[in-house]
Amino acid sequence: MSKIALITGATSGIGEACAHTFAQQGYNLVLLARRAEKLAQVAHHLEDKYAITIKQLIGDVRDRKQITETLESLPEEWKKIEVLVNNAGLSQGLEPIDKGNVDDWDNMIDTNVKGLLYVTKVVSNWMILNQSGHIVNIGSIAGKEVYPNGNVYCASKHAVDALNQAMRIDLLPHGIKVTAINPGMVETEFSLVRFKGDEERAKKVYEGVEPLIADDIADAIWYVVSRPKHVNINDMLIMPTAQASATQVVRKG
Repeated sequence: MSKIALITGATSGIGEACAHTFAQQGYNLVLLARRAEKLAQVAHHLEDKYAITIKQLIGDVRDRKQITETLESLPEEWKKIEVLVNNAGLSQGLEPIDKGNVDDWDNMIDTNVKGLLYVTKVVSNWMILNQSGHIVNIGSIAGKEVYPNGNVYCASKHAVDALNQAMRIDLLPHGIKVTAINPGMVETEFSLVRFKGDEERAKKVYEGVEPLIADDIADAIWYVVSRPKHVNINDMLIMPTAQASATQVVRKG
């Protein structure tokens, strides 16, 4: 059987781009997402184009019981995951701490931190049995520094940064690689989700800037995964040329 990659949040943005990249490289895929119709579209397209096999898993990483049962329902031969891309994540709202929406806070923490942990708990045990594997955690520039009104989102991505380092230590004896990919501005559904469907507000985030695109991040992920067995890229920070930090961006026009 070909190598297997498991990608969370696989129906859009970086997750979908990763699915295309790994399919192109001949990996069979386990794709996990909430949107069943969109997931089926992505999976069927990739199976037809690259002659690979895909297992579609419908689930919400925030639901520990559901996500554990969904993952454990995979046939044994599909549990030999070589690569886990912990991509599922989101930001909601952009308000100061005193005006923040507590439901938004819960959603970010439950998805970005707890969801990543729930998936990793299951898959890392499979990798330990195989004494190999590579976990790629999608962080953010927000996990390296904070910016005005980013409070809880930044906190959640700082947690991902810390967990990435801790996983690297904990899984070291088992030959499992761990990498964090930390993007700056990437034009995906990120801002549309942050602003809850406000297209005008989301569009302004990228005005006058050539941001990264999802394929740029998928390319970086493939780079770290395709290194020789003795090489691990612990951490990678990727920015558009026009961005130097979370708050320093050059806009044209």
